Amino acid sequence: MSTALAVHHGPFGRVALYNLDRSLALHAHREGHLIIHIQGPPASIRIDEDIFPLSGGQAVAISPWQPHNYMSLDSEEPSLFLTLYIKPFWFLEASRQANASLRFGRSQIDVTEQIFRLSFQVASAMLEDADDSFIAGYLYELTQACFDQSWQWVAEGATFTRCAPPVRDFRVRNSVKLMQHRVSERIVLDKIARESGLSRPHFYKLFRQQVGITPNIYLNTLRMESAIDRLTTTSDAVTDIGLDLGFSSQASFTRFFIANAGIAPSDYRRVVHFAGLA
Repeated sequence: MSTALAVHHGPFGRVALYNLDRSLALHAHREGHLIIHIQGPPASIRIDEDIFPLSGGQAVAISPWQPHNYMSLDSEEPSLFLTLYIKPFWFLEASRQANASLRFGRSQIDVTEQIFRLSFQVASAMLEDADDSFIAGYLYELTQACFDQSWQWVAEGATFTRCAPPVRDFRVRNSVKLMQHRVSERIVLDKIARESGLSRPHFYKLFRQQVGITPNIYLNTLRMESAIDRLTTTSDAVTDIGLDLGFSSQASFTRFFIANAGIAPSDYRRVVHFAGLA
């Protein structure tokens, strides 16, 4: 069964130690995402249309809003991963690289001696409930090492300053605002399309062209962010959180959360540490 050994939230974003024995649904994050294999059987991950191995000595880097899904290859024994969700602005402020963005040059990351050491330090600090500043410091060094390596063999890496392309079409911008404002409603995307002045097929095609992911994935990302925020900062019942996010029951909300995070919302709340609050 998939479990979380530790989850830590802070100004950097969040970091988790997950034992995973199940595949996850296709999803995305607005943070820079790093998945580092710690121990256990090999697995793989699909990023856009490519599949990358995840086993000893391997990690993957996923840029903000890049669609991906984890694929378990062994249902009998879980694999342990250190997973980072790093806020781009925190990383850029810490690195003082205001002319760049937290977008990785390539997805495959080789776990060098430095990356292994930093991963071990992060994991140990989380399990020992170390001071928040230690965890944040290790996380920055680990993210920087992976970021640098991802551009090391990419032609434009030496002068990389590209940011994510802006959403230019006003109808797509309007649909994004509608979804952000209505994340707690039972949103029907066909209605969002109509209110944005688009037919359903045109809406889905234009949204993916402009944003890089489908409206469904974008909406599910907003729901996951809202669910995680309430699980970590309130004592609201899991059932109430699910109903407020438009799910018909706690069971349907739990299935959604497991499909996107690998563990149940109650398990996530049980192990989470929130910097400055816990």
